[in-house]
Amino acid sequence: MAAGIVIIPTYNEIENIEAIVRAVFLLQTPFDILIVDDNSPDGTAQRVRELQEEYAGRLFLEVRTKKAGLGTAYVYGFKWAIRHKYEFVFEMDADFSHNPKDLEFLYEACNKGADLAIGSRYVTGVNVVNWPLSRVLMSYYASVYVQLITGMKINDATAGFMCYRTKVLESLNLDRIKFVGYAFQIEMKYRAYANGFNVVEVPIIFTDRTKGQSKMSNAIIKEAIFGVISLRIKKMLNRL
Repeated sequence: MAAGIVIIPTYNEIENIEAIVRAVFLLQTPFDILIVDDNSPDGTAQRVRELQEEYAGRLFLEVRTKKAGLGTAYVYGFKWAIRHKYEFVFEMDADFSHNPKDLEFLYEACNKGADLAIGSRYVTGVNVVNWPLSRVLMSYYASVYVQLITGMKINDATAGFMCYRTKVLESLNLDRIKFVGYAFQIEMKYRAYANGFNVVEVPIIFTDRTKGQSKMSNAIIKEAIFGVISLRIKKMLNRL
């Protein structure tokens, strides 16, 4: 029986998708995978369909009609995982910036009592490989900014490599999650933190993608800056 479901959102990940799927399925701990693809024009979904013949009952695919943002893809996946009764739900990128082997450490943390385990780049210093210094500083100080505004004691607030107990996702009103980039990752952590769930950080080494293109944009950065302020105001007004 699978230890949990790994949700991997994709858009034009044909260069990475087969390798990441096989890497997860080679782990000693059995995980299922859900690919949420935003109708990639490069054939990502078709390659997943071909792999489903090899991994029947373990590899699942949901194709949305258009590119609609990382946050909405994860919310779609969360709802799917809840309907299918998984106890643990994971977020992971398709591009190997997250080491699939670290899934087992996140699972172990939740299996030992954490409600949300975060694969953290900054809990033991700065553990980032192949990023330019400007990107490292932006990411690191984004988390410092989040701590200052929200009071949330998390070192890597924008991390996108996580394990949730499904009860956390069930307790949140997922239909109210509207952010799509960094702000989505911050909002999910903040809502879990504000609801009193046990949140832990597990140290990982983050390696920038070597294939495909980053989905980072100025709009995503702007959303994160102002999104954090709106989250804090909602919390103060008891509207979170």
